[in-house]
Amino acid sequence: MKRIFLFVATNLAVVVVLGIVASLLGVNRYLTANGLNLGLLLGYALVIGFGGAIISLLMSKTIAKWSSGVQVIETPRNADEAWIVETVRRFADKAGIGMPEVGIFEGEPNAFATGANKNNALVAVSTGLLQGMTREEVEAVIGHEVAHIANGDMVTMTLIQGVMNTFVVFLSRVVGYLIDSWLSRGEQRSGPGIGYMVSTIVLDILFGFLAAIIVAWFSRQREFRADRGAAELMGRKQPMINALARLGGMVPGELPKGLQAAGITSGVGKLFSTHPPIEERIAALQTAQ
Repeated sequence: MKRIFLFVATNLAVVVVLGIVASLLGVNRYLTANGLNLGLLLGYALVIGFGGAIISLLMSKTIAKWSSGVQVIETPRNADEAWIVETVRRFADKAGIGMPEVGIFEGEPNAFATGANKNNALVAVSTGLLQGMTREEVEAVIGHEVAHIANGDMVTMTLIQGVMNTFVVFLSRVVGYLIDSWLSRGEQRSGPGIGYMVSTIVLDILFGFLAAIIVAWFSRQREFRADRGAAELMGRKQPMINALARLGGMVPGELPKGLQAAGITSGVGKLFSTHPPIEERIAALQTAQ
């Protein structure tokens, strides 16, 4: 219930903020009596498309801690926590990034990395992952998450999401206006009618699904690269291959919606999955140079 409330509250806050920004910039007045002002519509689409993605990125660490119940390790309380922090530190130094915050959260096997940039990130692992894997396998998973940070994957995915959002907002309104104009041909009226409103909502959903497929494809490609990055950080492939094989035999923990792309694994339908099948990742890593 807490996760759902935080997700809804965060999205409502983002919508309100973007609505205010669009109003202040005047780009929300793209509908005129003479038709669509494409310049203002593009400005509106950019504000909504990139604004939401960028706000989500800037808030990602805070939302991750709240929604997953991450306990940040400020001072290690035991040998396991000290080992996790030191492993992250070693990989961060080797990858040339700032030391991320390190945390643990309760749950089934999973791990994720998030943050606004390479020097302001968070790496978190679940208790289920620590209990279900050997230290070498956990080390490989941590290397995978550090590789995501070093590759700048959070920023890259934000930009891709922003572009997709912009196209969805822009195209749905242009096509919706054309549909409405065709339906109301011969009528005398000022401004769009119900056809515009209905078709825009439907097109937002349809184009949104297409955008989600494209974003998921990009996300799957970055997983292959992060797997290779973990192998490079460890100096050999086998620990990451073993970790993936172990994950393939586990029931992965479910992360909040906003963090699913950041996890080590996910279990959604293939087109919309942010992670490739485990067997494909193992095969790709085995053949990588």
